[in-house]
Amino acid sequence: MVYASVYVKLCAQTVLFLTQINNISIFIINFAPEYIIIHNMDKKNRYITVNYQLYTVVDGKKELEEQTSEDHPFQFITGFGISLDAFEQNVIALENGSDFDFVLQPAEAFGEYEPEGVHKLARETFTINGHFDHDNIFEGAVITLMDNEERRFMAKVTKIEEDGVTVDTNHPLAGKTLNFTGKVIENREATDEEVQHLIKHLTGGCSGCGHHHGEGEDCEGCGDGCGHDHHDEGCGCGHCH
Repeated sequence: MVYASVYVKLCAQTVLFLTQINNISIFIINFAPEYIIIHNMDKKNRYITVNYQLYTVVDGKKELEEQTSEDHPFQFITGFGISLDAFEQNVIALENGSDFDFVLQPAEAFGEYEPEGVHKLARETFTINGHFDHDNIFEGAVITLMDNEERRFMAKVTKIEEDGVTVDTNHPLAGKTLNFTGKVIENREATDEEVQHLIKHLTGGCSGCGHHHGEGEDCEGCGDGCGHDHHDEGCGCGHCH
């Protein structure tokens, strides 16, 4: 399952190197234009399962953006940059059954909204065999783009006109103050098997889950779909930043 607010889907994963700094093993993965995971392999990782509700807060008023369910909670292993750092820090010390309610400012979440992240591209960019790709390019669609250095990133189509297609590369929650409420279902030390399973995903086993599959499961469905409910819009997950 992929959760838009706390999970960053891994794209164009490339293992750069495994090295040691001051006798600490460092596992480095390049997985998006601006981000690098630096994982201390000698540090104990936590396996955390939570149910949460995410609200945006504007002028003191809360609006539900997304939520998990008991059937599909959010599961992740700490220390890999899969969840927001501030989210991880707020739940990592909580015991099983603990409730949480905390607020993240934009700087702690997805940053400020940047107008320069909006671009108008030629319609020809989205043509196949001379025909505009109406099936995949429509207002509200979240698409994968590639820059001139072949780095992949996600963007939302905001407008389609005769002279071009406008896309917004800002995260959908950029500039938003976020309020997370919920409960910790499980918080324990991750096993070596779970950590190695996750590393396999991050290094090309599949597109990156962030959660543990049961023994014998493969990568089918990994990274696809939401697994949660959105209050207004359709699924905004599966984007990388």
